[in-house]
Amino acid sequence: MMGDVAIDGGTSSPSSSSDKPRRSGRRVRMTGAERRQQLLDIGRALFAEKGFEGTSVEEIAAKAGVSKPVVYEHFGGKEGLYAVVVDREMRQLLDMVTGALTAGHPRELLEQAAFALLDYIEAYTDGFRILVRDSPVAQSTGTFASLISDIATQVEDILGLEFKARGFDPKLAPLYAQALVGMVALTGQWWLETRRPKKAEVAAHLVNLAWHGLDGLEAKPRLVGHRKN
Repeated sequence: MMGDVAIDGGTSSPSSSSDKPRRSGRRVRMTGAERRQQLLDIGRALFAEKGFEGTSVEEIAAKAGVSKPVVYEHFGGKEGLYAVVVDREMRQLLDMVTGALTAGHPRELLEQAAFALLDYIEAYTDGFRILVRDSPVAQSTGTFASLISDIATQVEDILGLEFKARGFDPKLAPLYAQALVGMVALTGQWWLETRRPKKAEVAAHLVNLAWHGLDGLEAKPRLVGHRKN
């Protein structure tokens, strides 16, 4: 095989620029796990900067200081590398959102959810740039829409309890959860580029709109225009 590294621990070329230097001046061969993580880090940065189509296996390999077969050995190609990067980012964001929802009062829960997404954008900017692009990988997960749906599922249980307590139909909670999470996520895309106003102010305005909208919610909303269907 032409590759430099095997998945489970292999070897790399002694002349690879990405190997770790020893004090003697010789280079230490990366383990398979170290090489895999290096390729993930390089791929993540390139996908965030150039997108999936704009990134090539050749460029990933060149930045890692290895041959193309090494990338194929670890991930089966660019699509496999991209899928792993997206999956890791989705899990990171979902963990941050679900971990933030600890308050008892619904308004504070909204604040926590808004802060969790904005915190992720701030700390994992490259990851968010990747997530908001449409995924070219044919799979059931990995798109921004599926991510929103996953987060909304966490929120709809909270909304369902609030709806029931207020005498509203809890079956409508999934609809409102999608609307609320979508609002925060799209605002996050905008804030990603502007970073103005400050994060806390953005969160406050998001919750202001969401909370006061929910506070004045009609049990049976009606249309005021001529169109009825």
